[in-house]
Amino acid sequence: MTMEQAAGGPVDAVVEYAGRVLLVKAEGGWRLPSGDPELAESAPATAARVVYELTGYLVDGTTLLPPGATAAADTRPAVVCQLLSETPSDDALLGPDEFRWAPLAEAVGAGVPETVRVYLEGHTPV
Repeated sequence: MTMEQAAGGPVDAVVEYAGRVLLVKAEGGWRLPSGDPELAESAPATAARVVYELTGYLVDGTTLLPPGATAAADTRPAVVCQLLSETPSDDALLGPDEFRWAPLAEAVGAGVPETVRVYLEGHTPV
């Protein structure tokens, strides 16, 4: 894995497990877990840290998705994360009603960035 440092903006974490995607409650709906990198933190490390801090799930940020080709908003990094723990720790910032596992099709329809949508559509059962 390369040590690509995240640009100064937020990093989205895409955690897919058993046909579902981890979403966190946001104003007006649900979104991918995301957060800003710390000094010299790579995008995969940021994604893993943010998921753990928000939800208590331990993940490994493994794959940095390529930026989207059409919208400027799609230039923010998105990282596919592998779930390492099926049960969240008690240290999460969010309560159990503030995050959930959504079906892939629902996550695709939730307004995720283009690069994430393309990735999820490739994993959505027909």
